[in-house]
Amino acid sequence: MANLIDSIIRYVSPAAALKREHSRRVLAYYEAAKADRLRKNRRETGSGNAAVVRAGSSLRQQARHLEQNYDIALGVLNVMVANTIGPNGIGVEPQPRRKDGSIHDAFAAELLTLYKDWSRRPEVTWCHDWPAAQRLLARTWFRDGEAFAQTVEGLNPAIDHGTRVPLSLELMEPDLIPMDMSASATGNARIEQGIEINAWGRPVGYHVLKAYPGESAGGFPSGSQTKRIAAERMLHVASRHRIRQLRGVSVFASVLNRFDDLKDYEESERVAAKVAASMAAFIKKGTPDLYEPPEDSEQRAMKFRPGMIFDDLRPGEEIGTIDTNRPNPNLETYRSGQIKAIASGTGPTYSSLAKTYDGTYSAQRQELVEGWIYYATLSAEFASRIVRPVWEKFVAMAVLSGALRVPEDLDRKTLDDAIYITPQMPWIDPKKEAEAWSMLEDRAYASGPEIIRKRGGNPMDVLDQQARWRREKESRGIPVDGSQPAQPPQEIDEESAAGDAIASALAGPFATLAAGVKAVADRETPPIVVNTAAPVINVAGAEIHNHLPELQPRFEANVAPAAITIENTVQAGDVRVAGPEQAAPVAQVTSNTTPAPIHEIAIVAMPTRETITEITRDGAGNIQQSIQIESDAEEGSE
Repeated sequence: MANLIDSIIRYVSPAAALKREHSRRVLAYYEAAKADRLRKNRRETGSGNAAVVRAGSSLRQQARHLEQNYDIALGVLNVMVANTIGPNGIGVEPQPRRKDGSIHDAFAAELLTLYKDWSRRPEVTWCHDWPAAQRLLARTWFRDGEAFAQTVEGLNPAIDHGTRVPLSLELMEPDLIPMDMSASATGNARIEQGIEINAWGRPVGYHVLKAYPGESAGGFPSGSQTKRIAAERMLHVASRHRIRQLRGVSVFASVLNRFDDLKDYEESERVAAKVAASMAAFIKKGTPDLYEPPEDSEQRAMKFRPGMIFDDLRPGEEIGTIDTNRPNPNLETYRSGQIKAIASGTGPTYSSLAKTYDGTYSAQRQELVEGWIYYATLSAEFASRIVRPVWEKFVAMAVLSGALRVPEDLDRKTLDDAIYITPQMPWIDPKKEAEAWSMLEDRAYASGPEIIRKRGGNPMDVLDQQARWRREKESRGIPVDGSQPAQPPQEIDEESAAGDAIASALAGPFATLAAGVKAVADRETPPIVVNTAAPVINVAGAEIHNHLPELQPRFEANVAPAAITIENTVQAGDVRVAGPEQAAPVAQVTSNTTPAPIHEIAIVAMPTRETITEITRDGAGNIQQSIQIESDAEEGSE
């Protein structure tokens, strides 16, 4: 039948037949695209905004419930917030530049002073400082999928900013921007999920409820009264997974069912273990076919006591206990597998969630490195959507309000330039990490302030503390580097200095002599063994004469109180030459000794040497062997 239909379509419309054949092959290639009885083949055909409208509010409410009632869900949020924002929040290092391109340090210091003052009360309720406000916004972002904040700028009788710079933030949960609000707006704009967008899909305004849903305003239900806030005054960070998606989705969206299953399973195991801890017993009354009910049907009561003896059992009765096999030994394995899946879906590392650090060092380090890439990504997005706009508005309001005067030599285009310092990966090996940071700074790959910021400190505060600490140590006589006090310089012994100078002067000539002898030995074939310390070696053909001239360098010096005499003794060695007759090489070594003008040293002349050469010839008169014997000459002989 199918072939008949295809034939008909092919005859009527070849193009349609070709399209049918192409679609059939695509479905045959991608097995996942074909539904069967084992695969449900669920699909999402709507836009990202349509999916969020259907499920966004429900996902947000379930995530809040889990945060309030399940420890693992709370732990996920705690780990993500701590590693994304850190204890001191995302720091700011101002980078204003002069017109010549150099950093304007004085102006940067003024900016940091004002920023530090503003960080004490950055939001309208005065309940949170700036790091705490960042952590609260980040927690809302992860749990609810998005977070909002309105900037309140300028002097206004209705609000006391409490800081030198008139700027405050109004933190908002996503419930205040109604998800189901969609309508037409002025011009080409339209309202989608409480956000007013233009024809290009860019937000131009936010419609915010005047009171939290369900709460009363002035004694009356809040209803659905909204106010419009321009997009320039609204900060919005959201977890978006689709292009042109307006609202965010909770990080728990894909693991909510797993959370529920694991929570229910753990609760069942806890109840079972609690029941097993309460011992239950029964009385076994023989086999059923031999059992005869007692004539006395009165109920018996037995009390359990430690070490008790049952002495009132009837014939054929025995005591038995119920074994529930709890706690379940497989609970930990199952729980670990589920937590690993939760960690994979939400982002934090498994070790951070399970608090289990029993892997190898390499495995733990690899897990930390991979996990920190995810935290760094979240930190960068939070800095881009929240911290950077707040800093830019802060600098602008500081200038407009007169709290900050812009120097004439400042390049105004760099007025709000800054580096945003996010939390860094903790040190695994402090020594190696410190050496790595020092190398990066020495090679200009990273700056000192950047390193200090990443360590959670303020560069100028660190420098001030270090300078003050150095002054305090110096005032108490403590070396700045923390080492032991330096020893006083020792007096130089003139006699020792003179001896050292003489030894240095004599070391050069004898080193040259040894090098020359080694060169001669290396050129001989077969090798010649030379054991001598003589300065000059002259080797002739049949008769070999070795003349060692006397080495008498003369130095002049005035050394008090006693003169110094140094004797230089050169011991003679044996020189043996074996091999066919050939022209003997001549090695000449010249040693130049430069007299020292401040020393006078008498060097004893070397003794006269006597060399005897014995030559053995064959019958034809050819030399077969030549032996040279060198020794000290007898006294009185020439």
